[in-house]
Amino acid sequence: MAKSSKGNGAGEGGRRERGGFKSSRHGKASAAGPKAQQKLAAEEREKRGQQHTAHEASRFLKGQRIDPRRIDGKETVADLIEGTYLAYNAARLREACQLFTGKMLAADVTVGLSITGALTPAGLGMSALIPLIEAGFVDWIISTGANLYHDTHFGLGLAMHRGNAQESDVVLREEGVVRIYDIFFDYDVLLSTDAFFRKIITGKEFQRAMSSAEFHNLCGRYVREREKALGIGQKSLLSAAYAAGVPIYTSSPGDSSIGMNIAALALDGNKLVLDPNSDVNETASIVLDAKRGGGKSGVMILGGGSPKNFMLQTEPQIQEVLGIDEKGHDYFLQITDARPDTGGLSGATPAEAVSWGKIDPDRLPDAVVCYLDSTVALPLLTSYAFARHDVRPLKRLFDRREAMMSTLREEYEKSSSAPPEIDHTDSKLPQHR
Repeated sequence: MAKSSKGNGAGEGGRRERGGFKSSRHGKASAAGPKAQQKLAAEEREKRGQQHTAHEASRFLKGQRIDPRRIDGKETVADLIEGTYLAYNAARLREACQLFTGKMLAADVTVGLSITGALTPAGLGMSALIPLIEAGFVDWIISTGANLYHDTHFGLGLAMHRGNAQESDVVLREEGVVRIYDIFFDYDVLLSTDAFFRKIITGKEFQRAMSSAEFHNLCGRYVREREKALGIGQKSLLSAAYAAGVPIYTSSPGDSSIGMNIAALALDGNKLVLDPNSDVNETASIVLDAKRGGGKSGVMILGGGSPKNFMLQTEPQIQEVLGIDEKGHDYFLQITDARPDTGGLSGATPAEAVSWGKIDPDRLPDAVVCYLDSTVALPLLTSYAFARHDVRPLKRLFDRREAMMSTLREEYEKSSSAPPEIDHTDSKLPQHR
């Protein structure tokens, strides 16, 4: 029995007429329809000198028209970003700059910054990070230990030099020159910085367990004193953070020359221990305090790696582990060259972070990932921020650590219940189903 052609939109004989106009799933005529007619209509418009504007009512065509001004060298960095960064990762950088200045720098937002990659050896501590701290644009930091170690070179008046990455590393080794890609410095820079840390760590105030923020604050004070003695001005990120009350944590204290020197002194009986438990809880308390104070939490991630995870895990620590009602960070800005499809944390998207409770799903539109080298993006973003936003009062979160931890403890106690009593001696634990 032949199938009926009724209701199928076909012409005589059950066949659709060629060039027929398709119906979209919304019941409207689709632009994918009569191409021959569209072609003839375009030719007729051209003959009449008439411009076609029929599709400009589409919601997909509401974006800024691509019609940039000519670059003539008179534009500011902010003008360049807004006027010519219109597509691809240039557009993502523009969106990142606008998210940072337009929303994340609001007075009620607490901004956390995570730092990976060798940024401070390249001078980005002095050129960008210190200005951001002093302007109140960054309220707390998680960094690799290496960035803080190499940052200290500058605070001690030691020199780093531009070099050629193609030089022979065998020859450099023979001449006592250390290389970080195209940054060269004397091997004695390492030895002098090691000696500085070993000297201050033997001090009485270091002889206890402490969070990495406490440790870096103490170190920053000594670096500040050295800068003043040398008369070199503000060179060190550690020193600037100490002066501004910005806590700096490191997610892997042993994974740097600072941690290596702490470990060496432990062999001599030094009592300094960097306590990761304090770091986990203190960072969570910063985020919780921001939310409970009626504000928001924003994260700016340079690179990825362990500091990115440590920054974002504050929300799962609050929600999943401590059982405190929360929704996730409000603003997410990442600059990375890592791809998401390899499954690594460095390239993981903010949408993926929603599934972990790290990012508030209602705030997902306020998330930007810019796939770009941080050494290119950070100076541009910093310049844009200063051009488009006034400085903010310092939050001095380091000075408020005890108060923030009190809030965390109180909420944890409210959310926690007494563990069930064990009324059996069965060696098998109850199985999760």
